[in-house]
Amino acid sequence: MRIKSALRQIFFIWGLAAIAALLVVLHGNSAGSNSLVIAVETPQSQSSELASLPSAKPHPLPATLAQWHDQTNSGDYFQEVNPTRLGYLIWSQFPIKIYIQQPHPDNDADILKSWANEVLQAIQEWSIYLPLQVIEQPEVADIKIIRFSPPLRIAPNQVPRARSAETSYEFYISSNNVLSHRCSILLSPSQAGQYLQAAVRHEFGHALGIWGHSLLQSDALYFAQVRNPPPISARDVNTLKRIYEQPTQLGWTLSTIDD
Repeated sequence: MRIKSALRQIFFIWGLAAIAALLVVLHGNSAGSNSLVIAVETPQSQSSELASLPSAKPHPLPATLAQWHDQTNSGDYFQEVNPTRLGYLIWSQFPIKIYIQQPHPDNDADILKSWANEVLQAIQEWSIYLPLQVIEQPEVADIKIIRFSPPLRIAPNQVPRARSAETSYEFYISSNNVLSHRCSILLSPSQAGQYLQAAVRHEFGHALGIWGHSLLQSDALYFAQVRNPPPISARDVNTLKRIYEQPTQLGWTLSTIDD
């Protein structure tokens, strides 16, 4: 019975992998500031063993979130957050490794350097709540941030809409057999100044696990771009903390059963 159950689970993951090219839009907004998409890649098979998906369990809260207490009792918007098929998007290994696209000497190096500095400033705002580390190797990054225009969103019977930013994630099985995920953030080159930082602040909140939007303009994860972008709010952090208190299959080791 355990082997049959494991087979069903593996076939489910493989079935998802077969449609990895399909991007499922979960949220969007009229300002086109972001969208949320999901893609799944094929896990590496093991020669003579079957992998059984881990059960959903909560991870210990990182100290930075455990110590957070909202003195204003501002509440949260946890009800607007969407879990994935494998649970909430929770990072369990810290620091979270971040790659920011680096300047190339032959291609607008000064512009890209200024862009990277503004992106870094917005990321550092989140480092108060979760341990982050900026790295130079994109191949080992948990979150990659790239200066590139997101593709047009095309909906039936609607005019295609341009977007200024997009966050996506994918699942994979790590080399030490842990069910894992990684994220990519695309930022339009047309964004600059406070609006670029607002986009980074917003999209990075998605990448950290807030896979949903707030309905209040005073929150960084508000669903549309606003004239005066807000900083990270107590409600944003309250929501992030509640997410990290939830069970998830991500970050746990797959068990193996002999074939």
